Amino acid sequence: MGMHLSFAAGAGGVRAQTVIDARFQGWRGMAHGGIAMALLDEAMAHAAGFAGYRGLTARVTARFRHPIPIGAQITIEGRVAWIRRRSLGLEARVLDALGTVLVEGEGTFVARGRLEDVHDRRNPAVRAAGRQ
Repeated sequence: MGMHLSFAAGAGGVRAQTVIDARFQGWRGMAHGGIAMALLDEAMAHAAGFAGYRGLTARVTARFRHPIPIGAQITIEGRVAWIRRRSLGLEARVLDALGTVLVEGEGTFVARGRLEDVHDRRNPAVRAAGRQ
């Protein structure tokens, strides 16, 4: 079913805006904590991607400051904090329409290569380039 987030690169990271649907509700009027974690993880993954890396989540920690409201506009941000050999340190946060931080997190991803090294057989352009 997915959350259908659309991240865009910005100054220092990535950003997406969305409204959390009631199907992702935990307690009445609030997004489930697992959804909050998914938002952080997704922002971190996109931040790594926009920085040119593909990778896997190794660790994510979160601090829940306020509930994420159902049916209200929120912003999800992510950025790469550091890069060391094959590890990426990432940060992400979820904000309400007033800019209040609702949830924030840090994560470590294990880099699996640079994006230009990815050979995605489903992409016709990549398949064609690989035959040259």
